[in-house]
Amino acid sequence: MTWNIVSDSSCDLRMSSFQSDLVRFEIVPLRLQVGAREFLDNDELVVPDLLDAMAAEKSASSSACPSPAAFARAFENGDCTVCFTISSNLSGTYNAAVMGREMALEEHPEKKICVIDSKATAGAMVLLIRKAQALMEAASGPEDFESICDELRLHQAALRTCFTLENFDNLIKNGRMRPLVGTLLHSLGIHVIADATPQGTIHVADKARGEAKTYKAITALMRQSKDCTGAEVVISHCENLAGALKLKQQILEDLPVRSVDILSCRGLTSFYAMEKGLILGY
Repeated sequence: MTWNIVSDSSCDLRMSSFQSDLVRFEIVPLRLQVGAREFLDNDELVVPDLLDAMAAEKSASSSACPSPAAFARAFENGDCTVCFTISSNLSGTYNAAVMGREMALEEHPEKKICVIDSKATAGAMVLLIRKAQALMEAASGPEDFESICDELRLHQAALRTCFTLENFDNLIKNGRMRPLVGTLLHSLGIHVIADATPQGTIHVADKARGEAKTYKAITALMRQSKDCTGAEVVISHCENLAGALKLKQQILEDLPVRSVDILSCRGLTSFYAMEKGLILGY
């Protein structure tokens, strides 16, 4: 009997970093279109190359969700599968995964497959994957599958996501921010701080000038959003390890969290966070 965790590539984990003797893990990659070039968001993607291509491209870039067939193939590799996707309010990936589940069950009706909308991305998905791994490794057998799915849905509802941006080029090119506003924010050193709503949409929560004020504003937002006592925090950074380390220190000083892990953004999260962006799941 094979336990199986599947995620799209917005989770920021690399398949090569996952270790378990009892649970397999597979990432189904999104695709990123930058001008005439297409980047597959797999473990081999070199993020600086993607960012350089986006900076050089004058037109808007775009992302494409995986096909239902790609999810179906991943689901067929396990007997009991839990799949996590980026928020359904930000991408069609969740719908593709649900369709992939139906395709897999048509061919293999004996399989158990659960698809969960993370209503987030990046670190929140990492925390869901880690929770799923722990539950699967402690399970007695496939009879525990439904209770594992129920517990993961409760865990998802308790997680929060926030992020801060310094680079607004992609938002401007995609028509989501006026060029004058983006130039003004950048020239003044103003960081936008946003969080994910319970529905999985993006809400601009604050603005701050300079790193120190930005990181203090983030910990204040975290404190307001939930009781962070004993919380696990995952920071994803887009080519900004120094900033992630400073933010980690601020979190440890201000909040009673259990741990703060730092990961590098994969392609999809780099595509939206852009250089120096930071995304937190907690």
